[in-house]
Amino acid sequence: MKLEEIAIFTDRVKETTAFYLALGGKIVYQNEGMAIVGFDNVKLLIHARYQPGEGELPCENHIAFGTPNVDTEVKRLSSLGLTIDYEPSDYDWGRSAYLRDPDGKLVELSQTTKS
Repeated sequence: MKLEEIAIFTDRVKETTAFYLALGGKIVYQNEGMAIVGFDNVKLLIHARYQPGEGELPCENHIAFGTPNVDTEVKRLSSLGLTIDYEPSDYDWGRSAYLRDPDGKLVELSQTTKS
């Protein structure tokens, strides 16, 4: 797996985006409530904070590791005794699963859908 994304949730998307652009990032995608800023091979997702509804993913800062097959990786990590908080599911951006590190920080396993 490789580190692909860092996600930041904020009430100040415009200002946060400007800050990271000043640090040398480049806009990959942007809309009213979100920006993706590229730094070499890592994307910084800056997303408007929201109140998650029932069954929605939490609105938490997290890191994402890319993998060719989320389901295979979940099986491997589960066999090592790690707990998967959000089982593999399909989303607009691809297929993801989520677990937490020993400090409780959210970690995404991401399988991007090929176009």
